[in-house]
Amino acid sequence: MTAESRTWAGTTLADRKAGRRRRLLDSGLTLLGAEDGTALSVRAVCRHSRLTERYFYENFADRDELIVAVYDELVSEAHRVLVDAVAAAPADDRPARARAAVTTFVELIIDDPRKGRVLLLAPLTHPALSRSGVQRIPMFAGLVRDELSANVDEEDRAMTATALVGGLANLFTAYLDGTLDVGRERLVGHCVKLVLGIDALHS
Repeated sequence: MTAESRTWAGTTLADRKAGRRRRLLDSGLTLLGAEDGTALSVRAVCRHSRLTERYFYENFADRDELIVAVYDELVSEAHRVLVDAVAAAPADDRPARARAAVTTFVELIIDDPRKGRVLLLAPLTHPALSRSGVQRIPMFAGLVRDELSANVDEEDRAMTATALVGGLANLFTAYLDGTLDVGRERLVGHCVKLVLGIDALHS
């Protein structure tokens, strides 16, 4: 039996390590996703998670590594829920697929504003995420590209998808930071129109 598999108080060392990492990530999300997300520091994360710095450095080399880990986890979640939403909609109903994707993403970033701020606002203020944000664009552009008309050549599809992802990101960012004051349904409806109207560029 390995040290990590031995139980203490009903849990293994591996479980306790995973639990501490989860607490650190959750605290990182709360602090990074606050309205003033600049307050995230190793000390603040440890205080919020009620863990010592020893356990922080057991999981992360420094503050920036935690920030990137929180961001990457949210990117993976966003990608997963978008894929699931589109897959659940009828394959031959483009409006339904577009609305499912937009609605799901809006729910993700608005129902838990912390996630929206980390995904869209934190890359603008934290140097550790500036490169990560750019690197993740192709992943989301790929989802959009797959929904575009097959009658358009691949290069045009790639450029159109990248432009649309950038435009939608700016729209959601304005909504989150309060510079765009519209209701949720109007936001969703407008984004769906953008997605569905993109084929007109190639008509």
